[in-house]
Amino acid sequence: MKKYILTTLFTLFAAGLACAQMSDAAVVRYAKEGMQQGKSRQQIGKELMLRGVTRDQIERLRDRYEGDETPQTTRIAPAVIDRERQVEPVGELSGSPVTAEGTPAAETAAPAPQQPQQPQGTQGTQQPQETIYGHSVFSSPALTFEPNVNQATPADYRLGPGDEVIIDIWGANEDSVRRTITPEGNIMVEQLGPVFLNGLTIAEAEQKIRRIFARKYAGVSGDEPESEIGLTLGRIRTIQINLMGEVTTPGTYRLSPFSTVFHALYKAGGITPIGTLRNIDVLRGGKRLTTVDVYDYLFRGDLTGDIRLQEGDVIIVHPYDRLVAIDGNVKRPMRYELKQNETLAALLAYAGGFTGDAYTADVRLIRRSGRERTIHTIDAASFERCPMEDGDAVTVGATLERFANMVEVRGAIYRPGLYELGTDIQSIGDLVRRADGVTEDAFRARALLYREQEDLTLEMIAVNLGGILDGTTPDIALRRNDILVIANIRELEEKGDLTIGGEVMRPGSYPYAENTTIEDLIIRAGGLLDGASTAKVDVSRRLKDPRGTAPTRELSRIFTFAVKDGYVVEGNPDFVLEPYDIVDVRKSPAYQIQQQVTLAGEVVFPGNYTLVRKTERISDLVKRAGGITADAYLRGGRLLRRMNEEERAVREETLRMARQDSGSDSLSLGKLQVGDTYPVGIELDKALENPGSDYDMVLREGDRLVVPEYVSTVKVTGEVMRPNTVLYKSNEGLKYYIDQAGGYGSDAKRGRAYIVYMNGTIARTKRWGRNRLEPGCEIIVPTKRARRRTSLAEILGITTSAATLGTAAAAIANSTK
Repeated sequence: MKKYILTTLFTLFAAGLACAQMSDAAVVRYAKEGMQQGKSRQQIGKELMLRGVTRDQIERLRDRYEGDETPQTTRIAPAVIDRERQVEPVGELSGSPVTAEGTPAAETAAPAPQQPQQPQGTQGTQQPQETIYGHSVFSSPALTFEPNVNQATPADYRLGPGDEVIIDIWGANEDSVRRTITPEGNIMVEQLGPVFLNGLTIAEAEQKIRRIFARKYAGVSGDEPESEIGLTLGRIRTIQINLMGEVTTPGTYRLSPFSTVFHALYKAGGITPIGTLRNIDVLRGGKRLTTVDVYDYLFRGDLTGDIRLQEGDVIIVHPYDRLVAIDGNVKRPMRYELKQNETLAALLAYAGGFTGDAYTADVRLIRRSGRERTIHTIDAASFERCPMEDGDAVTVGATLERFANMVEVRGAIYRPGLYELGTDIQSIGDLVRRADGVTEDAFRARALLYREQEDLTLEMIAVNLGGILDGTTPDIALRRNDILVIANIRELEEKGDLTIGGEVMRPGSYPYAENTTIEDLIIRAGGLLDGASTAKVDVSRRLKDPRGTAPTRELSRIFTFAVKDGYVVEGNPDFVLEPYDIVDVRKSPAYQIQQQVTLAGEVVFPGNYTLVRKTERISDLVKRAGGITADAYLRGGRLLRRMNEEERAVREETLRMARQDSGSDSLSLGKLQVGDTYPVGIELDKALENPGSDYDMVLREGDRLVVPEYVSTVKVTGEVMRPNTVLYKSNEGLKYYIDQAGGYGSDAKRGRAYIVYMNGTIARTKRWGRNRLEPGCEIIVPTKRARRRTSLAEILGITTSAATLGTAAAAIANSTK
């Protein structure tokens, strides 16, 4: 943005502007606002030229922006420009800074002091926060400390030049007088002359007016006056105060007479990084009136120091005395300003105190000793006696992630968890009893105690837990961080899951439970499916012989049962499943699901039909549909078959192998779209004439048989001059239909043309014989593969190579002579 403003000022300088009437800050503000609105530099230059900006003024601004590269000016320039936007005309209530010459103070203000270097901790420590607590309170737009001008005039308000007073008289006399106090401090009243009110409070001025007006109006004074007099303020004046020292924009300001110290600090842009919040002096009449400590307001809500200002007051913001940083486990880590006698305890209070995980026994203090740093550990008893110095950095550590009096019990116990090692729990027996004892399935013969050694390594101690609980074995004293683990009997034995598959609702694995029968497992699996066989249920069992010494050729043992209504009726009725058993519920061989085919076209009753038997054929289906109609064209009958799982698997494997071997054609194979149905070439007329023959195909589920109407055209496509559909003529051959399509194309493969018939069969054209053409068929002429022609450069290369080979051959021949 700064470079952009500088470029704009150069453009204005080249334009030769004249007759300046705008201040430097106003020119900068106008250029910045124009750029934010999207105006070009030329447009901004023309507009400023009309407002009278001179060559000298632009050159001065150019030099300022070119040479102004210090961090101080970089920080203050945006603030000056932003403050200039809020300047109001002279005579109104305004917060604009004004110098003695009447020009805005932003043009003559000194650069803001450089921010001091922050204290740093030792290497590896967290650096303190850069924010100084309280400095943002006077730069936040949400907190302006603006006075309320609608309030009743305070009784201690002192009148001055510019104040308008309203004098109302009521009772025996009625009158109202509005006058503005002159610069000499008087108001002019008819028949009474000038009345001096400057410096008087409202109450004092009202008493003086009452005495003077008694000379004009009868009954105003006395013990029982007949008329009353009241004095109020109308339009109030502005006061002029001075802000000096470490504020963003020092200078002279015009403010409301109700303004306070905090409002004046806000109008000046707040405190600079080296300014104080604890020692702000307010001078009145050349003497110190009060010293303001902003921390009284920030921490205690005390507004005693925020006094109302008067004409000529001077506010001086001194540099800070001590700036101390605190970080770590405190609630508000940042930098704080401390007074001379404030201690570490005060700093901790300003930071909100310790957090819940803070280590409060001591803190670390890093202090600059002039030449180098020193580090100090301050214990809690010395917090009140440790004065802080400028540049100190305090770090509060965290508590250790470990327990001082913890023991733990895990496993087969009613209340596992962490327990306090103390007077109630000192041994293993105490810990188990406090945890409500072991569970019924606990392995009491041996428990494990994990103990932490002095070097933090773990030691495992075997414990006879049953003997300790029965009193037959001495109890063992516990130490800090001991962990007692009590095993479960089931954990010591491998219990494999039971598996069930086949014709059940939810096949899968289920956790083993003792005394589980086949019917129990079937119920857990949701029961039998509709096609389940109750005549054959197999159970396969894992072979195991812990004492075996020789290998066996047997893999498993098989048990077969018949099930009826969930009970075993054949085999061993007391058969109980063991871990890792696998139960297979077979499908009934007599169970069949309906299979449907579709018959469409020229039949008496088209639609879906359910196959009656596995060997049902085309002729059987047509017969069940009432036969064909008179319009049926049997030679064009076709059959569409849906792929089954085996065919689909073969297709996927074929495509996979083709992609591996296709080389550069793999992309085209990847784009190949293959449907789930395929045509089957049939001869429907022969199938109906010879039921049960090879022409009469056996149907399967998903088949779609279409008996079309007679089609009297032949379609010609492919590499012909103009693909066409031609009327069928029984006595015409292939040449006739090709001629009807304009003849062969230039790239036609004439010897590779083929015919696709309506029934799905395909035949190649015969060169010398006569092809059998039928109504509704399609003649397809393929295209020759594109050949790359040899370029002139390649021809020259071949010729050169041939000549070279000829020369070499001649040389070889000569050498052999």
